[in-house]
Amino acid sequence: MPNTPSTSSDLYRIRVAVPVYIYDCFDYTLTAEQYQQAEVGARVLVSFGRQNLVGIIVEKLTQNTPIDPRFKLKAITELLDDEAILDSKILNLLTWSAQYYQFPIGEVFQSALPTFLRQGKPYNLLARMWKVLDLNAEAKVTRSEKQQQAYKILKLHPQGTTENILNLAGIETATLKALEKKTIVECVLENQDFSPQPVTLAQMPLTANEDQKKAVQQVLKAQKKYQAFLLDGLTGSGKTEVYLQIMQEVLKQGKQVLVLVPEIGLTPQTISRFQSRFHGNIVLLHSGLNDSKRLQAWQAAQTGKASIILGTRSAIYTPLPNLGLIILDEEHDLSFKQQEGFRYHARDVAMYRAHLENCPIILGSATPSIESYALADSGKMTRLELNQRAGIALMPKIHLIDLKIAQKQNGISQNLIDEIQKRLDKKEQVLVFLNRRGYAPVLICESCAWQAKCPHCDANFTVHRQPYQHLHCHHCGSIHRMPDHCPQCQHTELKSIGMGTAKVEEHLQQLFPNFDVIRVDRDSTSRVGSWQKIYDKIQKSEPIILLGTQMLAKGHHFPYVTLVAILDIDSGLLSVDFRATERTAQLIVQVAGRAGRGERKGEVYLQTLRPDHPLLNTLIDKDYRHFAKQTLKERQAALLPPFRYAALIRCESKSQEQNQEFLQQHAQALRQISEHLIDIWGPIPAPMERKAGRYQAHMVLLSHDRARLHFYIRAWWQNMLHQKPSTMKLTLDIDPQELS
Repeated sequence: MPNTPSTSSDLYRIRVAVPVYIYDCFDYTLTAEQYQQAEVGARVLVSFGRQNLVGIIVEKLTQNTPIDPRFKLKAITELLDDEAILDSKILNLLTWSAQYYQFPIGEVFQSALPTFLRQGKPYNLLARMWKVLDLNAEAKVTRSEKQQQAYKILKLHPQGTTENILNLAGIETATLKALEKKTIVECVLENQDFSPQPVTLAQMPLTANEDQKKAVQQVLKAQKKYQAFLLDGLTGSGKTEVYLQIMQEVLKQGKQVLVLVPEIGLTPQTISRFQSRFHGNIVLLHSGLNDSKRLQAWQAAQTGKASIILGTRSAIYTPLPNLGLIILDEEHDLSFKQQEGFRYHARDVAMYRAHLENCPIILGSATPSIESYALADSGKMTRLELNQRAGIALMPKIHLIDLKIAQKQNGISQNLIDEIQKRLDKKEQVLVFLNRRGYAPVLICESCAWQAKCPHCDANFTVHRQPYQHLHCHHCGSIHRMPDHCPQCQHTELKSIGMGTAKVEEHLQQLFPNFDVIRVDRDSTSRVGSWQKIYDKIQKSEPIILLGTQMLAKGHHFPYVTLVAILDIDSGLLSVDFRATERTAQLIVQVAGRAGRGERKGEVYLQTLRPDHPLLNTLIDKDYRHFAKQTLKERQAALLPPFRYAALIRCESKSQEQNQEFLQQHAQALRQISEHLIDIWGPIPAPMERKAGRYQAHMVLLSHDRARLHFYIRAWWQNMLHQKPSTMKLTLDIDPQELS
């Protein structure tokens, strides 16, 4: 490709965001014809160094833009799109995100595109349509229930149904392929129809109580302008119903609604609520979809065909031509913060997007984050309260069990065992919560107290018994075989101490042999469709014990659970992170909120070694809102976020000395240039100093003035990246959510 001389006045140029770890955009030349055709927000193929990359046009430069004669510009390789695929509002949002989170702009732009478009594949993907060939094939599908169901649905639509609609109806692609093998159905590729589909009501809304009515009216008043609302409703107070009633009004006007949920696990139940209420095009956007489905869903949103877009955090960057409302459910959840690479927080980006789009945004939670309370207190957000549980359900009562004096069997107090038995005898369901997967956290030698530690991290191995006995480090992922004797004193009596979900599951099966124990954690739900099976089981009114980790604490509706037991809460109360108490309180309230959602009253039992802890007592005697008020006062006194703005530098290398020296030197430089406006903590070793064989160090920057903090960090951070040794890894986290 010839380099173009940079003197000619008739040079046509564009500025391109290229996916490389550099903070600038790059200029490329093109022909007059290409320049006419090129649109800002379209993709181009460009040569960068030795590779060909897919970039996004961010600006068309005018003829009189000066050229630096020192640079020879390359020509673009090809225009990939006839028209823009990212509109001006999304481009604005992405540029702002890159500046705010101080991350290379080309990388940020990439994160907004589905994989196929990132790879430079054509935009117009054909849709997979499934049609019935044999209308009398009932006899061929008698053995498989799934195939029967799929065949029934396909027969209702003889002209054909798209694969996406079938997937949403719960029919897996594998089932369709099995029918294709039997030559009962065929798959045809057709052009997709992107014309918007009107939304109609499928079911009448429920009658709203006073609180719900108030909330709905207030949001609808702000329909055509930006306003942020915090929907602070008790667990089970009918937040979803408030969303649905507001959505109905917004959809009536032909607008789109973007709903963000923290995890994929929550999408099946949310989507079924939406589908039973609205007939219209609903699309899902999350990491569990394959590339072609993701692209199709993205296109349906980008063309305006889909009216309801339900997704996890990355869906916030989806182009939507007529966005009228953003809803962020469970806004306190940590999953909204990206924890590696481009570390954005979907909540903050969503608020800025609502501002750009001039539409209302609702943040809903039973346990709002302390940051959201601070925004509501300062008047930047309107708080809407829901103070009564939907229907006749009452809030559960919380009891503390002091582990120091309680009689225990395998870590479960006798008092709790009796309570569980009572509930099961009454044919009710019990939920036991423990935030530790695996069998047992520590393997120890009874003779010399040797512990099985991970050789690469400052952490103990976790004992796992499934699918086979092994030691597993949950930090770096390394797996070791289970030793048959102690490596120090050769003693053969090795004991696993502590409780993981698998061990508790074993104990519960021994204690209650006549009842099913269902474990829900990352290990038991990793297979596709396994969570759905579990969920369907819970919805039947049979007595079962549910045992799970974080996954169970998220907004699920379990109508038959009347007792919730939290086995160990102390680790969260005694952590190094200043947000740990807030997270623990949220967890207690969220898990407790799964009890007593139906007609029967719920109770909660907490096992702890610290029954006198002030936080626990505030929660039990009063409620989460009192706890939040108290926490806000403490944070203000300590000058911690949200009363100051924070940034966290993480540094990782083979030597802690090197980390400390490097950070120290740059901390000094920052102190000098920032006129002491920035408070610098550290550098200090990270809470877990060694991880995967490398040493970690942290440095926290705090300031009252957000704009100046960002201003001073910008040049300093890029200089730091420039000077770091090649073996060192540096990351910058703006508004960090975890200090670990």
